[in-house]
Amino acid sequence: MKEIQAIKRFKKFLQVEKGLSPNSVYSYTYDLKKFSDFLTTKNKGIFNATQDDIQQFLRYEKNKKKNSSRTQARSLAAIRQFYNFISDKFEEIENPTNKIESPHVEKSLPDFLTSSEIDSLFGSISEGDIYELRDKTMFELLYSCGLRISEAVEIKIGDVDFEKAYINVIGKGNKERMVPMGEEAIRLLKKYSNESRSVILGSRDSMFLFISKKGSKLNRKSVWRLLKNYVKRTSIIKNITPHTLRHSFATHMIENGADVRSVQELLGHMDISTTQIYTHLAKKKLQEIHKKFHPKA
Repeated sequence: MKEIQAIKRFKKFLQVEKGLSPNSVYSYTYDLKKFSDFLTTKNKGIFNATQDDIQQFLRYEKNKKKNSSRTQARSLAAIRQFYNFISDKFEEIENPTNKIESPHVEKSLPDFLTSSEIDSLFGSISEGDIYELRDKTMFELLYSCGLRISEAVEIKIGDVDFEKAYINVIGKGNKERMVPMGEEAIRLLKKYSNESRSVILGSRDSMFLFISKKGSKLNRKSVWRLLKNYVKRTSIIKNITPHTLRHSFATHMIENGADVRSVQELLGHMDISTTQIYTHLAKKKLQEIHKKFHPKA
């Protein structure tokens, strides 16, 4: 099997059978392409690469490209997954990554907004402007429902159940979950639906909840840009992204006594260890408060 054909089949496998997001599929195939290009400089190919070749590639990425241990770990995961796929589906070859340990990756604590910063951000967005009302509604869902931006932009009109106060969300791996809405989310959604969305659409039609000026589905890049502009209206100096609102949701839930399993369910995390990082955030905040206010700290 030719290398290009093998990578194409691997990409389809990630999309269809693994159900990975477009971003994850791109990352995996991008890392694999880098590895293939590296092998070309050594006059070798994917099917005759050795353990030593892979280790040389990882060292090259670390020393020449200055890649972090996290990026190296992702590259190795992509290569490992590819060889598992090939040996399982098509050819009897030994996986050269079997004896390679993944680089140790320190879990970094995600940044989040305090309650007062959340109030400042949302207070800077006008509900009197049809586009700002749309944006405020979306940001409210990211924060109060803990949605990923990729999930929010895919919400369709039929996914919102006002009577039961739930949104049907399709998460990573096409996993479906029902996310409860709070009173503020419901209020904004109703106001946006009645006063903004129909005006933006005009005579056009769309099944998506959040739409652009052109009447098409609002894309993630636009939401990033819009949020950055609203942050400029405040005194917040943190590097804020749409995902920061999701981090803030989880952190505030844990801080206020929610159990980790419930937060895991709300976030749609497959592995509880992913959710447990927010307990570290809560502990870190308590330590800071103790250090600041206790006379013997």
